[in-house]
Order: sequence, then structure tokens, then C-alpha cells
Amino acid sequence: MIRRDKINYYLDIAESVLERGTCLRRNFGAIIVKNDQIISTGYVGAPRGWQNCCDIGECMREKMQIPRGERYELCRSVHAEANAIIHAARPDMLGSTLYLVGKEKSSGDYVKEANPCAMCKRMIINAGIANVIVRDDRDNFRAVVVLDEWIANEETLREGYGY
Repeated sequence: MIRRDKINYYLDIAESVLERGTCLRRNFGAIIVKNDQIISTGYVGAPRGWQNCCDIGECMREKMQIPRGERYELCRSVHAEANAIIHAARPDMLGSTLYLVGKEKSSGDYVKEANPCAMCKRMIINAGIANVIVRDDRDNFRAVVVLDEWIANEETLREGYGY
């Protein structure tokens, strides 16, 4: 029996979580893991009590042809990373790893060069999450050491920063 490596095992779980997503553009699934224990999961969806875009049948950002990575304030959804963080206790997240998978709604393809947005990066940092692993395709991924890449190289200090 050939067993899937542990990183792809957790990414597979995050991918199954994204199936709950309600975005009409792209859906993400996130899980937070510490000491081989899943702490929390999250997917893209409207806040509790709000209608989801899939229920309304319209995406404001899509309707306005807003490019990826811009004008998130117009989006109805809470991001997968944020939902996973909201549903976990900070002591459980300290030193943990967040696994993230994104797929395009229209094609089912993996989101190319997927990354948490600037606001989600801030939440990940404040939650004490140590590593973020992002799936690029079925078997390949990128690993981010939060301290080395997002804290030591703070992007808001670089010229041309923005959504």
C-alpha cells in the first residue's frame, strides 16, 4: 500500500473543505493543524445570517470585473483562512500549520500562485501560526515560514504595496 505523504494528506482534507465554499469566482479551504491534530477548518462563505453569493446568484466583484487581489471590501465572503482562525483558540494555533487549497469555480482548476490576502496574512501572524502550506496542484505545494517570510520581510514597508 502506498500512503500519501502527510502534507498532501492535510492538503487533501483542506481541498475537501473547499467544496463547502459559496463563492462564484473561486473557493478556498483551510485547515489548521498542530501536533498532527486538526484544530479548525474554514471555507469561503458569507457571514452567519447573510445570504451567500451562490444563493443570490451574483458576485459583485465579478459583476464589476474587479481583478483578483483587489477590492476585497466588496466581497460578501469571509475568507477560508479567516474562518479557520475565527473558530480556533489562539493557544491551540501557536506554532501550528495552516494548509490552504484554492480552486477556480468556473474550471475547477487550482488557483495559480494562490496566497492568503494581506488581511489574512495579518490574521495568520497574530494567531501565532508558524507555517502556511499552499497547494499548487494535486501533488505540489509551497511552504511559507511565517516568521522568515511574512514578519521579517514585511510587505507594507515596500514601495508599490497594496491589494
